[in-house]
Amino acid sequence: MSTKSTPVIAVIGSDGSGKSTVCEHLVGTLSEYGTTSYVHLGKQAGNVGRAAANLPLIGRSVGHKIEKTRVKVNKTNHTTLSGLVVGLFLIRRVRRFRNMLRLRKQGHIILADRYPHLQVPGAYDSLTLPSAPSKNPFINWVTKRELNAFQWMTQYRPDLVIKLNVSLDVACARKPDHRRDALRRKIEVTPKLDFGGKKIINIDADQPLAQVLAQVDTLVDEFMVEQGFKKVIKGEVV
Repeated sequence: MSTKSTPVIAVIGSDGSGKSTVCEHLVGTLSEYGTTSYVHLGKQAGNVGRAAANLPLIGRSVGHKIEKTRVKVNKTNHTTLSGLVVGLFLIRRVRRFRNMLRLRKQGHIILADRYPHLQVPGAYDSLTLPSAPSKNPFINWVTKRELNAFQWMTQYRPDLVIKLNVSLDVACARKPDHRRDALRRKIEVTPKLDFGGKKIINIDADQPLAQVLAQVDTLVDEFMVEQGFKKVIKGEVV
């Protein structure tokens, strides 16, 4: 393995672009170059909702709020409860991000499903609360904490960003339970994001899965070689 710092590779794209499948596949590909850790840096609202439901006294109410509304991005009339939901999301994301940094420091190659950004406020994987002051002091407090956390996280830029670009019709066909307008917004914002990555790879995610995975493998192999890494299979460098 190279003596250089291990890379952080982020995979982004709308729902229906195949992120989960690509990430699952890439863990195996990258493991040939060294110890690889998969991290999810998105909200994971469903998991947070289930965890929040176990909180004493307010758990059921908070969990229901998360599961049913998932906190509307840039909603202007946030309540104390919705601010608490955002806070729970934020705590989880920061903990996951710190864990990612710890793993990288230990020499792990990092594969990140999603990545925080400030490039398009309100877009997926960005800030949830609007910057406009609220009449609710608690909302203002959470808003400040959220901005501070994102400013800190976005200082750490991925070494490689793999963008899975999918068309609206294909995404809707793959995710029939998702709202078309919500998918459209994510698809439209994806080309605008680069997360400050040192290298960007654009993939046509409308292609058959086998072609997408083959293309990703080839380009990631090229990237790892550029970074000075060599495959290690069964203890032998190849």
